[in-house]
This record gives sequence, structure tokens and C-alpha cells, in this order.
Amino acid sequence: MSDAIDAGGAPRPVGSYPHARRVGNLLFLSGIGPRDPESNAVPGNEYAADGSVLRHDIGAQAHAVFANVRAVLEASGARWEDLVDVTVFLTDMARDFKGYNAVWSEHFPEPAAAPCRTTLGIDALPTPIAIELKCIAAFKE
Repeated sequence: MSDAIDAGGAPRPVGSYPHARRVGNLLFLSGIGPRDPESNAVPGNEYAADGSVLRHDIGAQAHAVFANVRAVLEASGARWEDLVDVTVFLTDMARDFKGYNAVWSEHFPEPAAAPCRTTLGIDALPTPIAIELKCIAAFKE
């Protein structure tokens, strides 16, 4: 048995899936990006006249994606400290890993208390974002 979570304070999913699903004491978050929950804008993106992305600011997007993950965790009854595993998808590993890693360190200053993390470089994401997180949290019983 599992419970689907719809987090009103997070950006709407871009497909037909919940923000998260709770199974026992585990919470599985769907991929969460940095889109603004109210405007759907992508922080730090600079666009050309044709709508294509000229530049992105990985720091702005990383801060926004963490805020969105927090919103889903809170809507689910979980806390930031409940995260146990994070998979990070970056569309430009060579350019963005260092900047993303700096933001990660702000949010998780103690490595021993941080969740496990895997970072992957990928070609694209379904919206004009440079980062997406897939998270698992464990509720304290």
C-alpha cells in the first residue's frame, strides 16, 4: 500500500505522476526541478528571442531545486534531515558540477550527516532546466 503526495507548494509535475509516494517509512520523490511554483519560470535562465536558452545559472537553479524538494518533503510530513539518497541530473557536468557542489555544501555542511548522492551528466531534461533531483527520504518512526 502506498500514498501519493501532491505538494501544492512545488511546481506542477510535467507529466501524469505525483510529487512523491510514501511506502511504509520511505518517501520516494519524483524528479524535482528548479521551476518556480507560481510562475513556472526557470531561475537563472537567459533566453534568446526565439525562446532558446542562451545561458543558465546553476547556482540559482540549485537553490531553487532545493527549495522545491523541501516543499515536497514538508507536504509529505518529512524533513530535510530525512533525506537518505539523492540522484542529481546535470545537463552540463563539465560546466556545472563545481557550482552545484558548492550549493550542496551550503545545504549539507556536514558530509557525515548528508544523504548519499550520485551525480549524472545527461543530454537534456524535459523542460529548459539544467538540474533535476530524484530523492528518497526515510521517516523516523
